[in-house]
Amino acid sequence: MEILIDVRKEGFVLEEPIVELIDRVADQTLEHLDKGKNFEISLSFVTNEEIRELNQTYLGNDYVTDVLSFPMEDEFGSQYDNAVLGDVVISIDKIREQAEEFNHSFERELAYLLVHSLLHLFGFDHIDEQDKINMRNEEKSIMDKLKIYK
Repeated sequence: MEILIDVRKEGFVLEEPIVELIDRVADQTLEHLDKGKNFEISLSFVTNEEIRELNQTYLGNDYVTDVLSFPMEDEFGSQYDNAVLGDVVISIDKIREQAEEFNHSFERELAYLLVHSLLHLFGFDHIDEQDKINMRNEEKSIMDKLKIYK
């Protein structure tokens, strides 16, 4: 999977171990879903303020959230090496807040949010209770394969 990363949080440096984690999480999620690797996503790291604005603009929700996923219907996959899955936007502020709240590492929270968002790009959702159960089971299975625990 090709991941185009954009950091829009001033002062946040994306160090190599985090980039390696992102790659590992993406690869494991694709392997788990048996989807191959010919995909591309855009991954942006933003502030709480920016994710709130995006949430309001695109989803009509006037609140801060941890992650937004924007699946893309890609008719270009056959022409190019990678099919564009969509865009993922993650709040660095929320990763830090939730890691502290749930008493686990920044890396664990980032991995979970990325798994969650990639599942959304592949059509998983948690609107009704059964869909939520199915999505949580997929998340847990992927996190277990990654050996990333709370």
